[in-house]
Amino acid sequence: MKKYISWNVNWIRAVLKKNFKEFLEEEKPDAIGIQETKWHFEQLIKKDKEYFESSEYHIYWNAANRPWYSGTAVLSKIEPIAVHYGIDKESFDFESVEYVDETLLENHEWRVTTLEFENHYFVTVYTPNSKDDLSRLAYRYTVWDKAFLQYIKWLEVKKPVVICWDLNVAHKEIDLARPKQNTMSAGFTLEEREGMNNYINKWFIDTFRYFYPETSDKYTWWSYRAWARARNVGWRIDYFLTSLSIKNKLGDALIYDDVLWSDHCPVWIMIDL
Repeated sequence: MKKYISWNVNWIRAVLKKNFKEFLEEEKPDAIGIQETKWHFEQLIKKDKEYFESSEYHIYWNAANRPWYSGTAVLSKIEPIAVHYGIDKESFDFESVEYVDETLLENHEWRVTTLEFENHYFVTVYTPNSKDDLSRLAYRYTVWDKAFLQYIKWLEVKKPVVICWDLNVAHKEIDLARPKQNTMSAGFTLEEREGMNNYINKWFIDTFRYFYPETSDKYTWWSYRAWARARNVGWRIDYFLTSLSIKNKLGDALIYDDVLWSDHCPVWIMIDL
């Protein structure tokens, strides 16, 4: 069994100042996908760089040129066959969307990092937020969700896909503490939830819900406002999705909601790959 972890750290330096190294050494994941690194690897202080470079992990860092923005990374014990940053142009059907920004392709906003292994792909993703005023909802709904779904379906033709993901959407009412108050809020609009439906209908499975279909009050993100974390007023917006073809290889899927060093907590799966 392999242990895979996903974590939006909301700035890698912040969690390194806390207990990220101890967490990694205790949990010993075979791979960890990280979202919102917000820094180049070269920006880490010397002792942090030395820690990673001397560790048993191969490091794949997809940092934004724009300061303090986005960024994904993967640390993997197994060296992959290949690594790709961004959404591959070969996967894209230009006729299926109303508008295409060329920067979406290849390495758009440093949001996608893909590792190819012998019998599967491992993808870490940071989905664009629709913003509080929903100013980016149309882009997300008509461009991003469609393009990324095309990409992972294109990968799946070759071999199964494991996706670790800050998806920036609570899929169903059970996935957030206050669904009625947030029906028109970013992260719980009908459009975003439809996008999530498209990912999992016929294609991929939400691994946590596969094991725990009725479990409530298990969240992965909490606002910094109004003591939301202490009161567990949260949202489940971080996921592991896998190809349907490998669901029988899953061992478990859990949420580390007691890890407090980011506004998101880590999630993990055990999988026999």
